[in-house]
Amino acid sequence: MLETGNMIDRIVSEVLAQGRAAARDTAGTNAGSDPALVPVGVSNRHIHLSRQDMDALFGPGVMLTRKKAMKQPGQYAAEETVILRGPKGEIGKVRVLGPLRKDTQVEVSTADGFALGVRPPLRMSGKLEDTPGLEIVGPHGSVRKSSGVIVAMRHIHMLPETAALLGLANGDEVSVLVGGPRGGIMHHVAIRAAEASATEMHIDVEEANAFGLKNDDMVRILRD
Repeated sequence: MLETGNMIDRIVSEVLAQGRAAARDTAGTNAGSDPALVPVGVSNRHIHLSRQDMDALFGPGVMLTRKKAMKQPGQYAAEETVILRGPKGEIGKVRVLGPLRKDTQVEVSTADGFALGVRPPLRMSGKLEDTPGLEIVGPHGSVRKSSGVIVAMRHIHMLPETAALLGLANGDEVSVLVGGPRGGIMHHVAIRAAEASATEMHIDVEEANAFGLKNDDMVRILRD
């Protein structure tokens, strides 16, 4: 980990100089020469649906309508939205992300959990055991889930070869340096190295607000 104030000042200046440049090429690595510089993607509350729950909420055989492509290859925001209904309250117009998945997964912020009356744990995507559930309401019907609600753990997508350049592998954790007036260091950032990935750090809206980050701001992976 970086120890000297001068080195941190130099790195912060470099991160700020990058601004919100889109530093990625079509292979999913950043356009600059330094693979430790990573663009940010801020994730709002959303839901991934299984085929069974899609049928219950929107009608048998209905397909998602693509609204906007996301940076991760093959993933997109759909036109469809749902209502999340918990023991204390509900949140409407929650965006469905495609494509459909094996299991339904609801990703919310900690504050959303308070509003809904559930206490979702901090988890990596797909780790749904021992998580709370809620009711999901669509235009065709509703489903009540016994589990599947999480607060997503911050993570960085990248290609395996990009991870190798940094001496990292899928599942590793790193710290990340954030520049700017509300900057600092984020610890416990998971590396998700997989084929067909675009280099991007995913954080939720609460983390983004705390560090003053926006989509495509640049942060730096800190090497031990």
